[in-house]
Amino acid sequence: MIDLYTAATPNGHKISIALEELELVYTLHALDLSAGEQKEPWFLALNPNGRIPAIVDRSEDNFAVFESGAILIYLAEKTGELMPTDVKGRSRVLQWLMFQMGGVGPMMGQANVFHRYFPEKIQPAIDRYQGESKRLFRVLDAHLAQHEYLAGEYSIADIANWAWVHTHDWSGVSVDDLPHLRRWLAAIAARPAVQRGILLPPRAERTDPTTVRTMLETGQSR
Repeated sequence: MIDLYTAATPNGHKISIALEELELVYTLHALDLSAGEQKEPWFLALNPNGRIPAIVDRSEDNFAVFESGAILIYLAEKTGELMPTDVKGRSRVLQWLMFQMGGVGPMMGQANVFHRYFPEKIQPAIDRYQGESKRLFRVLDAHLAQHEYLAGEYSIADIANWAWVHTHDWSGVSVDDLPHLRRWLAAIAARPAVQRGILLPPRAERTDPTTVRTMLETGQSR
């Protein structure tokens, strides 16, 4: 049994989707970010960084794991699914997972801040982060022109990147001119486990002023 502590963000959805794909038994605990639950001492004991998501694996002596990428790797290695076990296959998955963790997530997160949340419209910042997000989308599109999925078979790399890229409209970045990326987005969106995982937990209204202030103050927009 796994306890998932999460909220309706791309990083949170990575884990709910993975748990649904892996058909693992889990209990979902939705944190109220606007109330600062992620900064309370009990949660900081699970994740010292005070961010969602985090899991506790009750079948492994209540082993806690934080950081969405680390959680995905843990779940894949625990089950032997969604990531190859051979050295090269595993490396391919991890390369594209790191691509998301170090590039797609941070750039789209900053695009969200300056395009949607920041009280002033600072156009150079908007252009910078939307432009870098689009560059990364082009990298994905070029790779997907030759590959059905990012690293061979469907994997945690696809889950991690999809959880962010499918929100491109919110970041103000079009994918209309990226046919291979659009094909991949649609294929993953059609998966039943993805359709279940993306609804957990239910999404609060993104433009609620309190939620926006909290995202800016805590970095949860990333």
